[in-house]
Amino acid sequence: MRGTIGRTFCHNYTPFENGSVIFLPQLSIKGGAELLFDGVKKHQVTLPCQPEPWDIRNLLKWIKQNLLKERPELFMQGESVRPGILVLINDADWELMGELDYKLQDQDNVLFISTLHGG
Repeated sequence: MRGTIGRTFCHNYTPFENGSVIFLPQLSIKGGAELLFDGVKKHQVTLPCQPEPWDIRNLLKWIKQNLLKERPELFMQGESVRPGILVLINDADWELMGELDYKLQDQDNVLFISTLHGG
């Protein structure tokens, strides 16, 4: 259930939906991809206010600018994740949720799992 505890509202933009910043209590990177993020597997993320709703497309841009530490080409391809990176939103495959267009909700959990392994 999505709560309202600690919700911060945007003041400089026309509100969308509830007009609040988005808090992701668990943004996880696993399957070896965490090495591109200085080995950090779990992040708690508060996404800042912006004029349009946060979707996965914008989240990936934010991740690239703020969390990804090296070799972005191993995590991203264009504006999406590379093939072989499984994305789960609240334990559901992102393909069932609208992929890049999924509108993030406060308290969503997002998991990126690399299924690519060298040999």
